[in-house]
Amino acid sequence: METPIWDFVSGYGQRGPARFHMPGHKGRRVLGPEGRDITEIAGADELYRSRGIIRRSEEHAARLFGTARTLYSAEGSSLSIRAMLLLALWRAEELGLPRRILAGRNAHRALMSAAALLDLEVDWLFPRPGEGLLSCTVDPEAVADRLRESGYMAVYLTSPDYLGAMAPIGRVAEVCRRAGVPLLVDNAHGAYLRFLRPDSHPITLGADLCCDSAHKTLPCLTGAGYLHIASDALWNWEARAEEAMAVFGSTSPSYLILQSLDLANRALAGDYPSRAAETVSRLRALKEKLESRGWRLAGQEPMKLTLKARSLNWTGGLLAEELRRRGVECEFADPDFLTLMPSPDTSEEEWNRLERVLGELPEGGTPGGAPPDPGLPRRAVSIREALLSPAERIPLEEAENRILADPEVSCPPAVPVRVPGERMDSEAITCFRYYGKETCLVLRKKIKKHP
Repeated sequence: METPIWDFVSGYGQRGPARFHMPGHKGRRVLGPEGRDITEIAGADELYRSRGIIRRSEEHAARLFGTARTLYSAEGSSLSIRAMLLLALWRAEELGLPRRILAGRNAHRALMSAAALLDLEVDWLFPRPGEGLLSCTVDPEAVADRLRESGYMAVYLTSPDYLGAMAPIGRVAEVCRRAGVPLLVDNAHGAYLRFLRPDSHPITLGADLCCDSAHKTLPCLTGAGYLHIASDALWNWEARAEEAMAVFGSTSPSYLILQSLDLANRALAGDYPSRAAETVSRLRALKEKLESRGWRLAGQEPMKLTLKARSLNWTGGLLAEELRRRGVECEFADPDFLTLMPSPDTSEEEWNRLERVLGELPEGGTPGGAPPDPGLPRRAVSIREALLSPAERIPLEEAENRILADPEVSCPPAVPVRVPGERMDSEAITCFRYYGKETCLVLRKKIKKHP
């Protein structure tokens, strides 16, 4: 597998030119990576008008992921989420469809910002009662019912989520195709799924558009991401995909991130699939051991370990502190869960340390319990109005009946207690306190009635 971006930058550095161009460090190794950091000089191509080395590298990625087009993002999945929604909106405008999407509630805050910027209405698929505030089970039949009831420009799902729960993408894709509605998937946590057997990447399972955060699970720098367009997508989004990315993307993309995406192609075409399979197998064995010791686990994702902390009388926060004290840093912890994310680059020593630490943990001393039920929200204004209007931060005890102006979630993606434009009530305030929040951002103006 060739690496055209990496090779160009290597050759440029070896020539030793006088760098009378950005960036200001001029290639001097101040912190380490500066020698490989360039801008869009002659021959370096241009990310959102690619015709040279970037386009060649993206074409390699498209072949690896089995797509009609794969575009690089140097701003993670957040940029690709906004671009996906803009592409879906352009199709909707052409077909005269409403500016409305049906979305799983466990969405990244980038969905909210995109809805505000594009003036989209969002109807939500809510978690089942008692499911908590991170996962959101999606019922394909419920999606079919909602699509029959109302017109939508797209269905938007987040899978896998932070706990490792995975939506039935294939079945939802069939529902969407029958209804003629494109399926968009935030697959930020699941880029590696393409390289396991069976392949359960959303594009393979029938999604029209999909974004991956390459850096979460692949050997890439933070900020590396993809926007994928399926070969059988419902609309010709390839023609305007770069344009959509450019609407929201920086005009100064990181060439360090682009080089890491370029090098990832070589890894993915090489031994990454076999190493990923070994990682999944080892993690499966560890999960079985933990369950035999009394731990309860969450999620089905094959390369993520989520412990239900209270199953052995811990809270997630205290468990994270105990692991940290023993030399293990987790990805995420809240009162109920703790998430760990190994990868094919996790060393043998790190695996051994994790297995030893989890095997030695005593039972915690925290009584069990369940997170409070947030209830169903009441929408007062649109997400756009809530995010773009003057707001103020107030103590929770003053927040009842005020309109939230920020998702206020502890991690993305998550199931927000309330999204911008929804009213705070006693159930929401109780949930906020449970998750350690004492303030919230609300609209300054007070609106008495639902519009």
